[in-house]
Amino acid sequence: MTINYDQLTKQVLELDNKVRFAGVANSKGEMIAGGQKDGVAKILDGDNVKMSIHYALQKRDLYTNLAYKIGSELSSITEYEKVTMISIPINSNDLFMISTEPRADYLKIIDFVHSELNSQK
Repeated sequence: MTINYDQLTKQVLELDNKVRFAGVANSKGEMIAGGQKDGVAKILDGDNVKMSIHYALQKRDLYTNLAYKIGSELSSITEYEKVTMISIPINSNDLFMISTEPRADYLKIIDFVHSELNSQK
């Protein structure tokens, strides 16, 4: 069964009012689904978005090198002053990326995404 990334990103955007962005990036750093929540001011745009995706993919690749010792990465959370960035590996190519307002209930969001990904596999 194929995962419907467009549907999943819409569900995440509606899940919590603190979610700012939900999208899926492929291994080339291209956004293949999702986007910014309507009415939310962008913090990053253009090349800065590409850089953010690049760093998230790079972090996933780094932790893949340790998987034989610590297990596979399930999610990554980075809190900044203005935003919290969450990444969830879907498979070896695709990465689910979410940004929220600070102090969002990110464990609820991560659990929801894992549940939906597992049910669609």
